Amino acid sequence: MAAIVLKNAYITINGVTLSDRANSVSLTYEIESVEATVFGGNRSFVGGLQNIAVEVEFLQDFAALETEATIFPLVGTQTSVIIAPDGGAVSATNPFYTVTGTYLASHTPVAAAVGELAMTSLSFTGGTLVKTTS
Repeated sequence: MAAIVLKNAYITINGVTLSDRANSVSLTYEIESVEATVFGGNRSFVGGLQNIAVEVEFLQDFAALETEATIFPLVGTQTSVIIAPDGGAVSATNPFYTVTGTYLASHTPVAAAVGELAMTSLSFTGGTLVKTTS
């Protein structure tokens, strides 16, 4: 089994590649478990609703086509996010995960203490996930 170290993750939000501004990314894919236990049986569960969560931490940048210009207009809307472990070509060992219709509820444009890098953390929720391997 090969260990993977993320060094060149690929992140695109609303069609804008922001990989060079991010330093943390997480994609959670879940199918909620719904209990379907009946009298006289053991606990059993069936798959319920799909839940997608994308967390990204960015170095803030107010230049055109960078972090703030891309993110600010997306608050309160649905958008698309693409994440891959590496910026190289899509493959079985470098799958691209595309989340469409994901919702961005909030954004903190300015966050840092004196002497720290200005950062912004985003949490996208919901949407539809497609994994591409070729």
